[in-house]
Amino acid sequence: MKRISILAALCLAGVAPALTALAGPGDAQNQMRNGVRSGAVLSLREIEARVLPTMPGMQYLGPEYDPAAMAYRLKFIQNGHVVFVDVDARSGEIINRSR
Repeated sequence: MKRISILAALCLAGVAPALTALAGPGDAQNQMRNGVRSGAVLSLREIEARVLPTMPGMQYLGPEYDPAAMAYRLKFIQNGHVVFVDVDARSGEIINRSR
């Protein structure tokens, strides 16, 4: 019985880091929300207000937030081409723009 408990504990110890790595999109949203509340990052509305006017003729598809990079990724489409704009969440500066 003791061997089964030890084996189960070892299996769970190996799975725990993987479960953390597989955290869902709600976790990124919570981290973004906490960052905005603390003043560490700009809100999505502020980022959109800065970036959307610089993307004339493009249809805005929506955002993603990467808490590890503290960056927003805004997705646009124009003439069948998808364009990603990565924005530093702390400063609002465009980091990268790619197709």
